[in-house]
Amino acid sequence: MQVHNVELTISAVKPEQYPDKGYPEIALAGRSNVGKSSLINSLINRKNYARTSSQPGKTQTLNFYSIEDELYFVDVPGYGYAKVSQKEREKWGRMLETYFEKRQELKGVISLVDARHEPTKLDQQMVEFLHYYNLPLLVVGTKLDKIPKSKWNKAESTIKKTLKLTGKDRLVLFSAVTKQGKEDIWAWIEQQAQLESGAN
Repeated sequence: MQVHNVELTISAVKPEQYPDKGYPEIALAGRSNVGKSSLINSLINRKNYARTSSQPGKTQTLNFYSIEDELYFVDVPGYGYAKVSQKEREKWGRMLETYFEKRQELKGVISLVDARHEPTKLDQQMVEFLHYYNLPLLVVGTKLDKIPKSKWNKAESTIKKTLKLTGKDRLVLFSAVTKQGKEDIWAWIEQQAQLESGAN
């Protein structure tokens, strides 16, 4: 997709605040500091549109980004950040559960993990959660430029095994620096959202 127009439509915490345009939605989930903002910025060809925060855990709402008035990226709160209270974490959990379970427009979820390390317990729980709701899943292994090419296969295999990915799930290794994997990610988004494919 050629991206020219992007707009942060709303930051929502409950269903009545969700946009009512009916556009297909792709949610992006991942641990704080895994590179979610960098992935969004790369996909929409912007440098700092989705803010990369020096304070992990800062996204506390569902942020709906309208892409070309035909698709929403939904940035969900990062998880696994120690400074967030248990009560706050539970609140986020309920908000995500409501969104993942009830949102008809949600066509797929991109779950980000740091490709340099074995996925954490929280990464595993997120994938189990998405499997439970039977949502189309793309796992993106970030920070690929920090891994020697000779170890890419090993990183891929570790992620697949640890997250117990099924035949329906997709995995793409990605670098915000080299843009490796960007086209594959867009191809998956276009397929799930049933958009007409085009050059990115």
